[in-house]
Amino acid sequence: MNLFRWARTKSPWIIHFNTGGCNGCDIELVAALTPRFDLERFGIILKGSPRHADILAVTGPVTLQVKNRLVRIYEQMPEPKHVIAIGTCAISGAPFNECYNVHGGIDTVFKVDAYVPGCPPRPEAIIDGMIKLTQEIKEGEEHGKRERNSKETEEFPRRESC
Repeated sequence: MNLFRWARTKSPWIIHFNTGGCNGCDIELVAALTPRFDLERFGIILKGSPRHADILAVTGPVTLQVKNRLVRIYEQMPEPKHVIAIGTCAISGAPFNECYNVHGGIDTVFKVDAYVPGCPPRPEAIIDGMIKLTQEIKEGEEHGKRERNSKETEEFPRRESC
């Protein structure tokens, strides 16, 4: 493993994107970054620019208004890039599913690497999801899995509700 891959797995930088909703997951994500829970002890740092981020942490359902902005931010991230969906809204769009302006969960727009369920998820769950994602990144690079390319950002067909 070369120096760049080692640094990417030991110190991933995240960017947080809130697509809407009640902001409960946002508060929990910020709480995970505070000294009480200290997500930075694992080397995970919150960045303000998608050009410096390795992981896109998304909270809230994908609305029609924010969908193109979310894709634009995803495309601005350097390769390899990973996505984590935080909260029930980001995973499935619920309780806003079937609303006129809600497209659904994040996986209706692009592939998601990790899911953190809960409404809102506890900071411990967010930290656990981040750690598991970094372990998957490390294992994927050690086993030579292919890195995601930009063609995988094409829109997936919308899921039908049960």
